[in-house]
Amino acid sequence: MKSITLPDELISDASLSINVFDYKSKQEISKQQIILVKNTFSFLIEGTKEVYFDNSSFAIDSKEFLLMKSGHCLMTEKLSDQRNDYASVLLFFTNEMVLKFIQKYEFNKSDHSNYPSVYSFQYDSFIQRFVKSLLDINQLSKKAQKNLLETKFEEIMLYLAEQKGPEFLYSLTSIQNDNTQKFIQTVESNQLNKLSLKELAFLCNMSVSTFKREFKKHYDESPMKWFQDKRLEYASRLITVEKKRPSDIFFEVGYDNLSSFVQAYKAKYGITPKRHQDT
Repeated sequence: MKSITLPDELISDASLSINVFDYKSKQEISKQQIILVKNTFSFLIEGTKEVYFDNSSFAIDSKEFLLMKSGHCLMTEKLSDQRNDYASVLLFFTNEMVLKFIQKYEFNKSDHSNYPSVYSFQYDSFIQRFVKSLLDINQLSKKAQKNLLETKFEEIMLYLAEQKGPEFLYSLTSIQNDNTQKFIQTVESNQLNKLSLKELAFLCNMSVSTFKREFKKHYDESPMKWFQDKRLEYASRLITVEKKRPSDIFFEVGYDNLSSFVQAYKAKYGITPKRHQDT
């Protein structure tokens, strides 16, 4: 699958420090490889959205919006049931804008060292009015857009910092220099997500062969066996502790049918899921 670079493939003049794009689609996408060269607000209007990053993931509907750090991610977009379309307003902005904003308003840095790469927020009346104003600005001249969007950027950042705290600001500007830590974060945070080796390698900005070599070095076994063991361990907890039926969880833990799940479970634990639940 070809990777898509944003905002370059949506906006003709993506070199500006801030851009807004009114995105609409009638076509669903599943785990599309996305390279975000700018930080991005995704104000979801219609449909549902899933994103996977190196250390965090979210699934949202049109009651929520996302703030995503620049970098590699996988993105799924599904059409709304009522209108059969997908719509979002995208606000792209550079790290330089975030740094200037932090310096201007003198926010104190938190003590966190590991920040998530994506945040989810609930809509409220303020945010709804804000998104509508972005669409209005998008109809103006390029010069007016530039000046007004810089002001709107400060508006949304000040509002979210007041409502949620300033931690998300430092998430956007933090730099992950430790490739080993990033690799391990990507593997550990996605151990229950149904991602292929190619998708995991993309999140790590690696080739599949390099990803396999790194995996063997850190975990001393193949990715396939390690992920299968983690998902079966999770399945065991769902069955023995939460008393869920095998027929209700096999897809959740990464199997396409019940029989293959039962076979793998028995190979690991020496007993079928049903009997394990009854013991």
